[in-house]
Amino acid sequence: MFGIGILGVLIYAYTIYDVVSSKFAGNNDKLIWVLIVLFLPLLGTVLWFVIGRKSATKT
Repeated sequence: MFGIGILGVLIYAYTIYDVVSSKFAGNNDKLIWVLIVLFLPLLGTVLWFVIGRKSATKT
């Protein structure tokens, strides 16, 4: 069970890194995505990988 927790934290940290290092078209999009991921960890991570990565480009 402890390994699953570590894996969850690593995925969560990678999601935050991915959001911060992405380039967005709008000015507030990055802030909104960071807040979604921070306040809704599981749902925010899933939404980022399903919806968010399509709207952002890597820098």
